[in-house]
Amino acid sequence: MHTAYISHPECLKHEMGHWHPESPARLRAIEDRLHAAHLFDYLVHHDAPLVHRNQLVRVHDATYIDDVEAASPYEGTYELDHDTVMNPHTLDAAYHAAGGAVMAVDRVMHGEVNNAFVACRPPGHHATRNKAGGFCLFNNVAIAAAHAIAMYGLNKVAIVDFDVHHGNGTEDIFKDDERVMLCSTFQHPFYPFSGADTSNPHIVNVPLPAGTTGKKYREVFEVEVMPKLEAFQPEMIFFSAGFDAHREDDMGQFGLMESDYIWVTEQVMAVAARHAKGRIVSLLEGGYDLSSLGRSVAAHIKVLADL
Repeated sequence: MHTAYISHPECLKHEMGHWHPESPARLRAIEDRLHAAHLFDYLVHHDAPLVHRNQLVRVHDATYIDDVEAASPYEGTYELDHDTVMNPHTLDAAYHAAGGAVMAVDRVMHGEVNNAFVACRPPGHHATRNKAGGFCLFNNVAIAAAHAIAMYGLNKVAIVDFDVHHGNGTEDIFKDDERVMLCSTFQHPFYPFSGADTSNPHIVNVPLPAGTTGKKYREVFEVEVMPKLEAFQPEMIFFSAGFDAHREDDMGQFGLMESDYIWVTEQVMAVAARHAKGRIVSLLEGGYDLSSLGRSVAAHIKVLADL
């Protein structure tokens, strides 16, 4: 039993401009660090397949999917919003990112691997049911969670989102679905300026101020997230794994380090061991400083792989 590492070369071709922080270099930095840390060969590697439309429509409106497909340019770029841009390869990259999320669920649920990390882009947690944004087209973690429910009959799944930005798209999709618990820790006030006033019991939003240190983050996570996650007793757990809360990442103003990502991964894995037969799927979201991104993902995967 191992950890699956799911990616696809097409995800390197999605390019929103040389200035854009959500760049192909992110995936290269992750793989370079996995090689340098001698982790790459311990993982079970898969190319992410293309997602099927019926898997997308579980979480996105059909008209929205049609609009995204129609917007795909033959050349040049097309702006879905001011910071979410498509080039001729973006649509295929998004299809593979969503397909990788589905594959990860299948591999874990079939018992072929203990858990999985999906290293695909574009990311997904800002994509709502009918709107792109925040670099995201399709909500990969929501697609994965909905697939686990629809195909494997799970009644309770949890999403732990530790990106520095609120997982507003994931909340939009699951706000009325009590089978899905979302636990999102995020800087506030900050993009996308949401999540601070949520009252749904299965949506656990934890807004934190700029300057939050790793020590403070752990204290709050232990008090605000862990008891609710434990009480929910999820049958599968997903990470929206954004690493832009790292102190070296200037996309946010948090002070997390690799040791903090290790700690969070360990805490959530313990819950998964007690209630979910250890079943975890982790999907890449943010993380834009290439050095800290590579180190943090390697630390996260090392814990997942029990190495």
